[in-house]
Amino acid sequence: MPFDVPLPDGGARFAGETVLVTGSTRGIGEGIAKRFAEEGANVVVTGRTVEAGEATVEAIRDEGGEAVFVRADMRDPDDIAALVEATAEEYDGLDVLVNNAGVETNTAADEASMDDWEFVLETDFRSYWLCAKHAREYMDEGAVVNVSSNHAFLTMPEMFPYNAVKAGINGMTRAMALDFGPHVRVNTVNPGWVAIDRTTGEMDPEYREHLDSIHPVGRVGKPEDIAGVVAFLASDDAAFMTGESVLVDGGRSQVMQDDMLPDYGERRERGPE
Repeated sequence: MPFDVPLPDGGARFAGETVLVTGSTRGIGEGIAKRFAEEGANVVVTGRTVEAGEATVEAIRDEGGEAVFVRADMRDPDDIAALVEATAEEYDGLDVLVNNAGVETNTAADEASMDDWEFVLETDFRSYWLCAKHAREYMDEGAVVNVSSNHAFLTMPEMFPYNAVKAGINGMTRAMALDFGPHVRVNTVNPGWVAIDRTTGEMDPEYREHLDSIHPVGRVGKPEDIAGVVAFLASDDAAFMTGESVLVDGGRSQVMQDDMLPDYGERRERGPE
């Protein structure tokens, strides 16, 4: 922050609106929170780690934005209800909810334990429903954006139940779109590879270069890439969209065989011919 591309409407699409972003103390969620703040929103940052949350708020305020931190554990239904209530009280309402909080386990379907199941389902799935359910009470109109994953469409071994839950989020979005309409729209963003500490922080440089090269855009994503699409879906520019799941993966899902790919990394460095 600030973003390196011009923002729509001079960066004020959400002036005076209140946006709650779950799981926003780091990574994609932090990028989303900063994007909304830069576009004029009052942002509620939330997560389990107070120090990280306060650091995000401080970064937003340093850039002239407005934000507060409310600690909440997405596995605790009482915390979720209190979080939404605190948001509405702090800024006299709620306009946009971004469900982003998520965890995963590296377990296969025939190996996952009940603890694995509950850890992922409660954090990544039940919390989305509960946040939206409580937020709806305070939203006369507005938008919910659920952050899912490309694993909702294509997946890898030993990503269960994360991959199943991400597919479920897309179904939840469709259900909410019908039940919350016409005044509240609900859509999903499905990110692909995004460079954050959890995914690429300790990645071997050679593998990172390979990972960039197998994306048709020549690189993996950045939190800003996802934040821009989330902001679009929450804005009036997407007023005729609801129930949709938008895949944001740099073209990776269009690839059938890696060994048939051009060297997109080299093309990106070389530029137009």
